[in-house]
Amino acid sequence: MKLQKNTSLALYSVLEFAREPERHIAAAEIAEKYDISAHHLAKVLAELARSGILSSVRGAGGGYRFTGNAKRLTLMDIVQMFEDYGNGDASAPAQTTPVEAGLSLVLSEIDENARATFRSITLATMLRLIERQQAAVRAD
Repeated sequence: MKLQKNTSLALYSVLEFAREPERHIAAAEIAEKYDISAHHLAKVLAELARSGILSSVRGAGGGYRFTGNAKRLTLMDIVQMFEDYGNGDASAPAQTTPVEAGLSLVLSEIDENARATFRSITLATMLRLIERQQAAVRAD
């Protein structure tokens, strides 16, 4: 499963906001941290705000703040906002041989396993994983 750029930006952003839910963070701060366009990120953040995951405050000291529930919100909840999981991939070539059909089945199963994993991981779980990784790096 390959995620679109907007999806990755949304996941990075939501996790950054969920780490400090009481703090208003400017889009420019996240854009700088991940070396991405603040303008492009603003579009993603606006979509997250429309969904109620973030709230936005204009003016000095403003920015975005996490308003979702990290214990209930899954990675898939974010992914589904930016990815289209319609009925099959319209750009995929027609399977004309048994090998192509077999590989298509395997790839579909891999994608479904990835989706199941995204559905099973909450933001709270992901934040704990990130904290453990950072602690391990500091310990080395």
